[in-house]
Amino acid sequence: MSLKYSLQRIFDRLRGRPVADAAAAVKSFKHDQEKEAAYDSRIRGVRTIPLNQIVGSVGRYQDFDSRFRMKQTVPSERLQRIKTAMREGHPLPPVKLYQIKDEFYVLDGNHRIAAAKELGHDEILAHIVEFIPSKNTLQNFLYRERAEFADRTRLPREINLTEIGQYDGLMDQISEHQAHLKAGGHPAISFEAAAQDWYKSIYRPLCTIIQRGRLIESFPDRTLADLYLYISKHQWQIGSQRRYGIGIDKLIPKDMEEFRTKMAEMKECGYPEMQRGITAFILMNVQAKREHKIVEKLFELEEVREIHSVHGDVDLLVKVQLTRDLLSSDAEMISHFVHDEVRQLTGVISTKTLIPGFSKSKD
Repeated sequence: MSLKYSLQRIFDRLRGRPVADAAAAVKSFKHDQEKEAAYDSRIRGVRTIPLNQIVGSVGRYQDFDSRFRMKQTVPSERLQRIKTAMREGHPLPPVKLYQIKDEFYVLDGNHRIAAAKELGHDEILAHIVEFIPSKNTLQNFLYRERAEFADRTRLPREINLTEIGQYDGLMDQISEHQAHLKAGGHPAISFEAAAQDWYKSIYRPLCTIIQRGRLIESFPDRTLADLYLYISKHQWQIGSQRRYGIGIDKLIPKDMEEFRTKMAEMKECGYPEMQRGITAFILMNVQAKREHKIVEKLFELEEVREIHSVHGDVDLLVKVQLTRDLLSSDAEMISHFVHDEVRQLTGVISTKTLIPGFSKSKD
């Protein structure tokens, strides 16, 4: 290796740029921060983050490959200690991550993330600081609008629109819904609370109707949120007479609040595919000293049908049966149950959910 090449590698590392052999390394936060001009930051608090979205490191990107495996030249004693602690259920503090768009970079906790990935975990608890990209590209404009909408509404799921300026239409709907709720006996309801109710009682039901009508297949470059906004705007604001699909017009009244009432009163016989049982299996890693108490708490839940203590990479196998209501998808029902009822139990380290695609059993 020439002196000039060696000096260039050192200079690149000092500048935060990926070095020549970085094809097999995780991404550099400083390099991507400069590329996106992402310097304004917001504290997002503590959240559970999918491990596959953690793609880089703030200061140690050269020590790990693209799958966050430590390179052979780096001592691994600490990694082994952390893996042992995770297997034995010892509590570990949340890692610290920087976020740019949908990707995360490790500020503190590289070894914990490497260990979690190696052990097959699918998520990790983290303190998040988000850096907002400022370059004036279409993608960044949309990202900033989406981030602002998410900040104001605090919805449980992200809503993705593909055109600039369209989030204002959703904000107008939420404001209108807030006014309706205030007039109906909730004078103190906040914008955020109104947004939550709008999402559950208006946005999700109409999205479900659109999905059932298979309209999205005719618009491959559009999102479900795009079609929701287009249909709702023409149906409830412009008042256009349009044909969206067989039976869809009959399900969408000309008034948003009338639609909400209709969806809330819909009976199973009127929309049977929206009411059915869901079976899921939850794989859990828990603290050893709290395992018995966690089993007791889980067994008290009506939805829990079976609990098994197992040997291997997980500690508990839990079978649950849920009933999907009119306003939620399978994934939402399961996600909410796991987040609200399971992950809140003291001593739960991580969970992984399996949904059977096909089942066959004996009595």
